[in-house]
Amino acid sequence: MSRVKKLTIFSLFLTATLPSFAAVSPSASKLVDFGNGWAITNSMATGWFVSAVIILFILGVVGKPQILPGKAQSIFESLLEALRELFEPIVGKKAFPAVFPLLVTLFIFILLQNWSGLLPGVGTIGWGHEVDGKFHLTNPWIRPFSADFNSTIALALVSFGAFLIIIFKYAGLKLILWDLFGNKAEKKETPGWLYPILALVFVIVGLIEVFSISIRPFTLSVRLFGNVFGGENLLHGTSFVFVFYFMELLVGLIQATVFTLLSAVYIGLFCNHGDDHDHADEHAAAESHH
Repeated sequence: MSRVKKLTIFSLFLTATLPSFAAVSPSASKLVDFGNGWAITNSMATGWFVSAVIILFILGVVGKPQILPGKAQSIFESLLEALRELFEPIVGKKAFPAVFPLLVTLFIFILLQNWSGLLPGVGTIGWGHEVDGKFHLTNPWIRPFSADFNSTIALALVSFGAFLIIIFKYAGLKLILWDLFGNKAEKKETPGWLYPILALVFVIVGLIEVFSISIRPFTLSVRLFGNVFGGENLLHGTSFVFVFYFMELLVGLIQATVFTLLSAVYIGLFCNHGDDHDHADEHAAAESHH
């Protein structure tokens, strides 16, 4: 009969003598259970803590914006300018003022949440028990926010909800329907018998596109969760070999960039050519008038 003893571990690093840390549970651990499915998990607590650190850091370092910026404000403004140059050509000038705060927030938030998994103690501090002289961690207190599938679904739904609001506001229903189902072929340059066939093809393609749009929250969330969760397992499985920290730094940056860029691209597909459609509508109206 093995002796089981409940205890708390406060070690900051793993060693090879702790093989029970070799895998990370797919589900987050409950820190406070309110019953009926309501609970505060370790990923939620980590997400709140990192969010508070981000807010306090920006308020403390940047403070009140000055006309003549200091060093910290200059660095922050340079970061924003770099992100502006990246995102504005994608989403278009018309929708950019509304989209930019969302994209910046998503990028910084996801990036720091991804990197939070590299902090000492993440996944190695918590409640556990001893079996046959070896400690088994069963309820870690700290887990990266983006290593929880529920968290990445929430981020994807925020992105998708903003996508719907922005495209209906800045593109409009008429342009959305045209982009999805409109016949893009030039009627004058297309044989009469072929034009209605192409119209049917574009309708079918539009239906496929609607399905593709509807599953975007799932694909966004799975991509982010899979990469961050896989990185956590890699670090734990290799007993936190230092060289893998550099790789996970790169993965965290890439995944934050990919998630934010895809959010921008989805919006830009409908909003970035609004001026072209407006010009085309005016040109068509002028031709019909003549």
